[in-house]
Amino acid sequence: MNKKIVGLSLVCLTVLGLTACSSNNSEKEESTETDTLVVYSPNSEGLINAIVPAFEEKYGIKVELIQAGTGELFKKLESEKESPVADIVFGGSYTQYAKNGDLFEEYVSPEDENIIQEYRNNSGYSTPYTLDGSVLIVNPDLTKGLTIKGYKDLLNDELKGKIATADPSNSSSAYAQLTNILEADGGYEDDQAWNYVESLFTLVDGKISASSSNVYKAVADGEMAVGLSYEDPTVKLLNDGANVEIVYPEEGTVFLPASSAIVKDANNIENAKKFIDFIISKETQDTLGTTTTNRPVRQDAETSDNMKDISDIKVLTENYDYVIEHNDEIVQRYKEIFTKIESK
Repeated sequence: MNKKIVGLSLVCLTVLGLTACSSNNSEKEESTETDTLVVYSPNSEGLINAIVPAFEEKYGIKVELIQAGTGELFKKLESEKESPVADIVFGGSYTQYAKNGDLFEEYVSPEDENIIQEYRNNSGYSTPYTLDGSVLIVNPDLTKGLTIKGYKDLLNDELKGKIATADPSNSSSAYAQLTNILEADGGYEDDQAWNYVESLFTLVDGKISASSSNVYKAVADGEMAVGLSYEDPTVKLLNDGANVEIVYPEEGTVFLPASSAIVKDANNIENAKKFIDFIISKETQDTLGTTTTNRPVRQDAETSDNMKDISDIKVLTENYDYVIEHNDEIVQRYKEIFTKIESK
């Protein structure tokens, strides 16, 4: 009887051992986590260099970086969704993430509670890490005697042909200015706001810049008096000693977040979570605010002298969902106004 018990025990142990081995092997097969992180990013070298090396050093994780335009990267994600290559996307606007939520894992960082409330991760998957606002860039030599504190001050005949802007129908920063103007002046469907747009572009006098970079360069070079631009490059111009001034429209400035998100079914999800935590950590946000021209999203982050404190700016919150849903209508209405002006 004792022999039978011992024999049965051995059988049980053997079965348990095989089961345990099988379970361990299964876990190993299922786990694909490595000490690497594959990052898709449209960001500039300056932003990449401010974050990636520090992340690698802190965590001992090697970043494999693939850089391309935002649109191209999102198309790549779509084509790879059955077998993901990237672990994370680092960069791109709220709009792009909102339109492609099925491509990303749900993750809200513990650091999210430290972000300015209006820019927290409300989607459940995309985490804002920097902000960029619509601003006016002014050449003080070409605007002597003029007071320019906001959009209303641009409706001055002395500025006809001297206002630089890109085309809202193909420039994201110019489109952001258009929706900022509409939000500040009554709303996206408000006739008064659209009347302002018509008056403004009448003064633009058909001088549409080929790109957003030409706008702020033309003002800095003394070719144009004022430009409809955005904060990042204009702060850089100030840092470099350019003869320009930055005006945050007194009617209000819309700040749009750049975001990051973990790719659905990524191979290195835990590493990706660390990256999300890192980019909105206090140390990283302080670095962004003091050594780059990217405005941090943390409410306690430090910023450089040439970046005006957000608490001193009248901030408007864009209705992102409306702008996304009615993008074509807004662009079409602008085109109709521009065509009308040009035909006169």
